[in-house]
Amino acid sequence: MSRNPTIHSPQRSFPITGMSCAACALSVEEIAQQQTGVETASVNFATHTLTIDYQANNLSIAQLQQAIEAGGYGIIVETEKADAQKAQSDYEKAQLQKLKIDIRWAIACSIPVVVLGMFWMSAPYANWIMLVLSIPVIFVFGARFFTSAWKQTRMGKANMDTLVALSTGIAFLFSTFNTVYPAFFTQQGLMPHTYFESACVVIVFILLGKLLEANAMTRTAAAIQGLMQLQPKTVLLLRDGKEIQVPIAEVQVGDCVLVRPGDRIPVDGKVSDGHSLVDESMLSGEAIPVEKGPGIAVFGGTLNQKGSFQFIAEKVGSATVLAQIIQYVQEAQGSKAPVQKQVDKIAGIFVPVVLGIAVLTFGVWLLFGGMQALPLALLSSVTVLVIACPCALGLATPTAIIVGMGKGAERGILIRDAASLEMAHKVDTIVLDKTGTITAGSPVVTDLAWINPEDATTAAPILLGLEIRSEHPLAAAITTFLKEQSISAAEITQFNSLSGQGVVGNVGAAVYRAGSLAWMTQLGIQIPENAQKTLETWQKLGKTALLFSKDQTLLACLAVADPIKPGAQEALDALQSAGLSVYMLSGDHPNTVQAVAQVLGLKKFAAAQMPADKAAYITNLQQKGHIVAMAGDGINDAQALAQADLSIAMGKGSDIAIEVADMTLVSGDLRQLQKALQLSKQTVRTIHQNLFWAFIYNVIGIPLAAGVLYPINGFLLNPMLAGAAMALSSVSVVGNSLRLKNKQL
Repeated sequence: MSRNPTIHSPQRSFPITGMSCAACALSVEEIAQQQTGVETASVNFATHTLTIDYQANNLSIAQLQQAIEAGGYGIIVETEKADAQKAQSDYEKAQLQKLKIDIRWAIACSIPVVVLGMFWMSAPYANWIMLVLSIPVIFVFGARFFTSAWKQTRMGKANMDTLVALSTGIAFLFSTFNTVYPAFFTQQGLMPHTYFESACVVIVFILLGKLLEANAMTRTAAAIQGLMQLQPKTVLLLRDGKEIQVPIAEVQVGDCVLVRPGDRIPVDGKVSDGHSLVDESMLSGEAIPVEKGPGIAVFGGTLNQKGSFQFIAEKVGSATVLAQIIQYVQEAQGSKAPVQKQVDKIAGIFVPVVLGIAVLTFGVWLLFGGMQALPLALLSSVTVLVIACPCALGLATPTAIIVGMGKGAERGILIRDAASLEMAHKVDTIVLDKTGTITAGSPVVTDLAWINPEDATTAAPILLGLEIRSEHPLAAAITTFLKEQSISAAEITQFNSLSGQGVVGNVGAAVYRAGSLAWMTQLGIQIPENAQKTLETWQKLGKTALLFSKDQTLLACLAVADPIKPGAQEALDALQSAGLSVYMLSGDHPNTVQAVAQVLGLKKFAAAQMPADKAAYITNLQQKGHIVAMAGDGINDAQALAQADLSIAMGKGSDIAIEVADMTLVSGDLRQLQKALQLSKQTVRTIHQNLFWAFIYNVIGIPLAAGVLYPINGFLLNPMLAGAAMALSSVSVVGNSLRLKNKQL
C-alpha cells in the first residue's frame, strides 16, 4: 500500500552504497534509527535503499549522512529522485566493473602462486615470488573482505567476510614470517611452511561468489527500472484551454490529461472525453485491448492505441497502480533470503569459536609445551586457523549454483540464484497465469462459419481487404488466418475504422462491414437462428465473436481465441500427479477462464484478477501454510512473481517478468516446469551436502591441529597436512557439485 506522508511525518528514501551483505543492511538500519528525528528506518538490501519516516523539523540530513559514512557506508542525498537513482546506478555499475577487473587480476596473479606452492615449493626464491604475487591478491583485489571484516568487528559482529579476512590474513602473515625468518622454526627442528597459495585461492573463489551475487542484484535493479520506464517522464495537460507539457512529478489530482495515439498513460484516472482502445496487458495479461470512453477508468503505464482522449487524474505519484506494483516488487525481492545468509550466520558463530580454540591452543601449549613451548604454541594455533580457512565454505554455494545453472541452461531452464533453490524442494502449490503461460498469449481465428458457404469464394478476399487495413489486434489474427488459405485481398474503397466497433468499406456499390456483435445488432443486421446458436456456443467456450456483413445481410461469423499451448495438459497432469496443488489465475473474463479450466480439468481458478489481486491470492495461500511457486509471463504477473516463494517466468514473456523471476523457462513450454523444480531440488541438496563436506574436515581437523592427541600418542598435525586437508575439503565440494551434471531430471 502507498503511504500518505504528512507534514509531521514525511518519508524519504536514500540509495546506500558499500553494503556487501544482509548484516551491512541491518547495520545501516541501526545507525539511521539512532539519529535524532528518525521515527522508523528500514533498508531494502535488494535495492540498496534506506527508507526513513522522520520529523521534518528535527532531522538533519547532513548528520544522517555523516553518521552513515562514519559507519563505513555511503549515502546518496540528491534532491531529485531521478538524480539519486542515476547516481546509485552509476556507482553499482562501477563497482561491478571493478569486481570483474579484480577477479581477472586475482586469477592472473594466483595461478603462478598455486603452481609454485603445489609443485615447486623448493625452487629457488619460490617463497619470495609467492610473497610478492600474493600481496596484490590479498590486500588489493581482496581488500573488500578486510574492509567488511573491520566494519563487522566495530559492530561486534562477524560474517563470512570476517572469516575470509582472518584466515587469509593469518595465513599470509605466518607465511611471510616463515619466508623472512625461516630459522625461527628450523632451529627447533620444525619446517617453516608457507600458505600463500591457499590464501590466494580463497580470495579468488570468494570473489567469484561475490560476482554471482552482484549479477543477481543487477538483474533485480533492472526489473525495477523496467517497471519505472513504463511511466512517461512528461505529461500533456489541458489548463485554461491551453495544452502544456509538464514533468510527471507536477501532475496533480484533478488535472485534465491529454493522451494521443501511441502514448503511455501517465497516471490513473477516468476518461472525460474521447474514445480509444488501450492495451492493458501489463495489468490484465490479456492481449486484446480494452475499449475506453467517458467515465471508464484508465491506469498509468498502460498503452493507448489508435484513438485520442482526455481523462481526469485521480491518483498520482505513489498512489497509482503502477507505483504500488513497483513498491511491492521492491519489498518482496528485498525480503528474499539467499543461502549466503545462512553461511553468514554460520560464520558468525564459527569465527569466534575458531578464534577461541586458537587462543586456547596457544595458551595451553605455552604453559605445557616444555622447551619448544613458544614455537609449538605458535605453530599449533596457526594450524588451527589455517585448517579453518573457509575455501570449501566459500565454494559450497557458488560451485553448486554454477553447475546447476549450466545443467539448467543446457535444458532451457535459466536459474537466477541460490534463493530460488532454497525454497524449491518445499513447494507444494503451483499458481499459473493463464495468458502466455497456459495459453499461447496471442489471439488466433479458431472458427469461421459462413451463413452461405457459396459466398466464401467471393467474400473472403473482401474480408481480408478490410482486415488488412485495420489496426485492431484481432485484425492481425484474421489476416494471418485468411492468408494461410492463400486468399488474396480485394481492393476496398471508402475504408473507415470505427474505434471499438469495427471496420467498413465499399466494393463497388456494396457496403461491407466486419466488427463486433453489438455493432452489427445496432445497425439492425439480422442474425439467423443457426448463427445465434453458434455464437452462444462460442461464448460459452470463452471465444470472442466477430461478424462480417454485406449491406444488411450477414455473411459470416468468426471466433477468435487464445489457444492452449501444446503440452500444457501433459504438464498440468504431471504436476498434479506429483502431489502439487495447481491453481490458474487470469485477468480475463470469467467465461473464458472457466472454459479453459474445464478443458484442462482444473478445479481451482480465478478470473478478472488485477496484479494486486494475484499477489493477494498468493499471499492468502501462503498464510494458510502453503509454499507457493508462481509461473507467469507478463508485467501484470511481476507483483505476484515477487510475492511467490518461487517465481518462474516464461522465456517468451515480458522482460520485467523474467527479471523478477527466480527461474526462466526459455522455450515457454510448461513441461519444463516439473524439470525446473526437480533441478532446483537437486541443486539445493548439493549445496547442503557441500556445506557438510566444508565443515566435516574442520570438525575432525581443528581438534587434531590443536593437539588433542599429543598427550595420548604424541601426534601433532603437521601444518602442511592441515593445508592438504583444507584443499581436500575444497576438492570434495567441487567433486560433489560436478556430480550434479549427471543426475537425471
